[in-house]
Amino acid sequence: MNNNPFKGHRIEFHIIQSFPVTCLNRDDVGAPKTAMIGGNTRARVSSQCWKRQVRLAMHELGVRIGIRSKKIAGYTANACVALGADNELARACGEKIAETFSNDTLFFFSETEANALAQYAAEKEFDAGKLSDKELVKISKKVLNPAKDGLDIALFGRMVAQAAELNIEAASSFSHALSTHKVSNEVEFFTALDDWAEEPGSAHMGSLEFNSATYYRYISLDLGQLWENLGGQDLAEAVDAFTMALFVAVPSARQATQSGASPWEFAKIYIRKGQRLQVPFETAVKAENGGFLQPSIVALGEYLRKKERLAGSLFGKEREFTFGEDEAFSIDRLVEEIRNFIEAKS
Repeated sequence: MNNNPFKGHRIEFHIIQSFPVTCLNRDDVGAPKTAMIGGNTRARVSSQCWKRQVRLAMHELGVRIGIRSKKIAGYTANACVALGADNELARACGEKIAETFSNDTLFFFSETEANALAQYAAEKEFDAGKLSDKELVKISKKVLNPAKDGLDIALFGRMVAQAAELNIEAASSFSHALSTHKVSNEVEFFTALDDWAEEPGSAHMGSLEFNSATYYRYISLDLGQLWENLGGQDLAEAVDAFTMALFVAVPSARQATQSGASPWEFAKIYIRKGQRLQVPFETAVKAENGGFLQPSIVALGEYLRKKERLAGSLFGKEREFTFGEDEAFSIDRLVEEIRNFIEAKS
């Protein structure tokens, strides 16, 4: 779109978050994910894991999000039934629509799109043979309104291999969350007892891997791209919801047995132009005064200050906020300050 007032602007979140005994994100054998950095094994939570939790958190906060599923045929068939189609015709139309957008892959779409596609099928008397691939794609592109019922599509983007014109560039970028220090996974041995046992001893034995870590998380939100994806609508509201969801979202693995209900400990937030900047923590932090949190905060601050000085005018900083030091600076205050910037720039 033309005259984008936020072109080149991004919000960068540098978050430090500590978790006790947890398995936030499992690999293919059920162990906590790890990565080798700077010669040390680090705890890792994949970007896609945390992005899903942000999507779900936005929904819990009242935001209407999109649908990411292989079951577009059934969903659009139900929409056809709601418009008067019998089950057989609705199923045929749903299958035709699914073939147009998805070859047995996940398709990211909105309720508005599904209803519009069903309305098109109704206009063709629910005759699947009369449904045009070209018209289906055209309708989908025309009616999608992420500001109304698909904010997550605008934030995380979508790729439609069979209809490239429906692709949307993601406005957000998530790094894998990584521990700032060396981590070794441990093993928990457990037993389970039978309430009606006739003999002493356990009825089941097993083991689970876990770790504990102080994580660094980096999230970049391209305001210019988000403005374009939303068609210039409701940008401040979208960023409000995203920031709040980012604050409350926690991976859900094993929460019943290894609860990880730990909020942000510290965050440095920038609104700026220029090249994205992620802290690598290539040198593992050493524990000080009994923990990794404070040395991680110090290392983060020193790295960011050094890079800002080296980048000079190219750093492009317009706003800077620190969360976690001043108790009066709550997440509500952070959201308010970011909103003030957006509204002043609009």
